[in-house]
Amino acid sequence: MRRKSFDCRRLAAAAAVGGMSLLGRAQVTEYQQHQWLNTPAASSHIGNLTGRPKAAAMVYRRYCVVCHGELGDGNGESAQWVDPKPRDFTLAIFKCRSTPTGTLPTDEDIYDTIARGLDRSNMPPWNTFTRQERADLVAWIKHFSPRWQTEKPGQRIEIPPEPEITPERIKAGQDVYARVQCWKCHGAEGRANGPSASTLQDDLGRPILPYNFAEGGRFKCGTTDRDLYRIFMTGMDGTPMPSFADNIKPEEAWNLVFYLRTLQPFPSKQKEIAKPLGLKPINPNATGP
Repeated sequence: MRRKSFDCRRLAAAAAVGGMSLLGRAQVTEYQQHQWLNTPAASSHIGNLTGRPKAAAMVYRRYCVVCHGELGDGNGESAQWVDPKPRDFTLAIFKCRSTPTGTLPTDEDIYDTIARGLDRSNMPPWNTFTRQERADLVAWIKHFSPRWQTEKPGQRIEIPPEPEITPERIKAGQDVYARVQCWKCHGAEGRANGPSASTLQDDLGRPILPYNFAEGGRFKCGTTDRDLYRIFMTGMDGTPMPSFADNIKPEEAWNLVFYLRTLQPFPSKQKEIAKPLGLKPINPNATGP
């Protein structure tokens, strides 16, 4: 398969155009949502839990409606003061998934996001909810969009076992970082200051910042090496961050994980192993167009 070259600015422009068409398709009425509320597709299944949407109505109105709105369209009373903007559930486009780009997430994906929250946003970790309340909230979220009536979640991507961290893998990871042009958004040193960083927009044409590895904050979709691997392979739908599933092999994705850990400010096994390499920041001028 031919490998693609990514340009974050083109991705951002495409996302903005796609977002406008999505917005046009997403105009749903309260009556339609009420009808979907009573369909099997609106329930959720997480392990041995079954979530019922109507059971979450009061919890949603107490804790979620102020940002996400009565219709789940992200237009709650506080939305105008929130940056980044609350998720529009009517579009059923989610950043954090274990499924391929463009597909619906699993119920577990949404369940985990509710508990974890989204770092660098106003979405806090709702780990005070019981497991059943979270399962019910997943079902309630699903009743907002027509996509759940006609589509199934995507198939979970496979994450192979994490290999041994070696100097060779870290150096190879830096080569991947240069080749697939992560630096255009994230910068040569992972400081979110690449040439495309200031131009990025989300799927609705709103400014969005790339992740800053040098700050060392939590990733949007988890904290572990497996979480970071998953982000490469699923992409973050609704943002300019694409899926690299068709462009890098699994072992290359692991190498990239190991290299990115060396850009973070806290001690890690990867940084210790990388010390003797004396790695210098990549040279964007040497990476081609």
